[in-house]
Amino acid sequence: MASTRPAPPLTYRNNEFIGDMAAWQRENAEDNSEQLARLRRNLRLAREAELTARQRQMIRMYYDEGKSMTKIARLLHVNKSTVSRTIARGRNRLKKCLKYSF
Repeated sequence: MASTRPAPPLTYRNNEFIGDMAAWQRENAEDNSEQLARLRRNLRLAREAELTARQRQMIRMYYDEGKSMTKIARLLHVNKSTVSRTIARGRNRLKKCLKYSF
């Protein structure tokens, strides 16, 4: 009669398997630096061409300068929800424009 004990759990001796897999991934990974450079260039062009002046201003303050939406609202004398909606609309315009850049 065969034993019905469960098999012992698999172990990774000193993380040997994980380390080997990480090394394999580094050696076989594709270099995407050209794609990233193209995306950055297209993002810069899209921000200039596709966004309104107000969207450009708020996106610059939020992403480039790291200001919070509350701080932007205070500086521009608008409601925080206005800042949120303006940034969301600008982000959606950029997504539509950039989805074809790959």
